[in-house]
Amino acid sequence: MTARLAHVFRHPIKGLGREELATARLSPDATVPHDRRWAVAHEAAALAPDGGWSPCSNFARAAKAPELMAITARLQDDESDSPRVTLSHPRAGTLTLRPEEDGASLTEWLAPLIPEGRAAPARLVSARQSLTDSPWPSVSVLCLGSLRALEATMGRGLSIHRFRGNLWLEGTEPWAEFDWLGKDIEIGPVRLRIEERITRCTATSANPETGQVDADTLGALERGFGHRDFGVYARVVAGGPITRGDGVRLP
Repeated sequence: MTARLAHVFRHPIKGLGREELATARLSPDATVPHDRRWAVAHEAAALAPDGGWSPCSNFARAAKAPELMAITARLQDDESDSPRVTLSHPRAGTLTLRPEEDGASLTEWLAPLIPEGRAAPARLVSARQSLTDSPWPSVSVLCLGSLRALEATMGRGLSIHRFRGNLWLEGTEPWAEFDWLGKDIEIGPVRLRIEERITRCTATSANPETGQVDADTLGALERGFGHRDFGVYARVVAGGPITRGDGVRLP
């Protein structure tokens, strides 16, 4: 099978929902547009004082609040300085807000989804660069072949949404992506340099439809493959448009 781009996703508010795109325009040293543009800092956050990048431990996230996994997102008015984001959750309902103007409504909406004893959501923030889990503007690349290998080890299906990836590739051998470190892949006119493996956290154990923990993904990775990694971080070195179904040229 020829490798191809199967899915494109962005996550406008870090940890709070995914949105699938048919196409996206990538730029050098940048994320998928609007990916992790905002995040919700919790009450114990110690953010970088100069508006720089801060690690994920400062923000509301599914590793500490599994119900957040069940949020979906939709961003509107992409070209506006103040776009709208609509979030939906099976228990919390739907909220539409302009993050640049109305963070308070989001922290109120999120509060019932945070377990007792966890730091409460405090404020919506942004930074000079997108708030990816890497301290540089990364694009995550995941492979459906590796997902199927993990599913076979666990004896059950797994939603791709457990892994919050940006680009999903079809037509590669399981775990081939780990052999691409330091090399480039091409999707249409876009060239991506593969930089790091992604080590996973307990967020992947939560069902993205229900927000309930129902799978020992980390244990399965360790038992089956000797690591907790799934997917790789890439840097955009040559930009351009990508579209679902595009062919992928591999190292």
